[in-house]
Amino acid sequence: MKLKTIAVTCSALMMMSGGATVMAYDGTNCEKPGDCWEAKPGFPEKIKGTKYDPKHSEKELNKQQTALDEMEQRNAERVANFKKTGKWEY
Repeated sequence: MKLKTIAVTCSALMMMSGGATVMAYDGTNCEKPGDCWEAKPGFPEKIKGTKYDPKHSEKELNKQQTALDEMEQRNAERVANFKKTGKWEY
């Protein structure tokens, strides 16, 4: 009997907490249903040149492409070695 009471209480609490999150936003500025993001007051329209601009360096931005280029070069050397010797080596 106690287990059934606990289960009913837990399910009631879950339903009440789910309903509270749905009613928390009034949806006055939604472009589409579910797309209701708004900037905080004082947040600029354009980010570039403001204190919110992350100012990433080109080196950091190009790290992944550099790694991919190096990987392709190594693979090309492996293929050339395989064609020459007939043995695949990593």
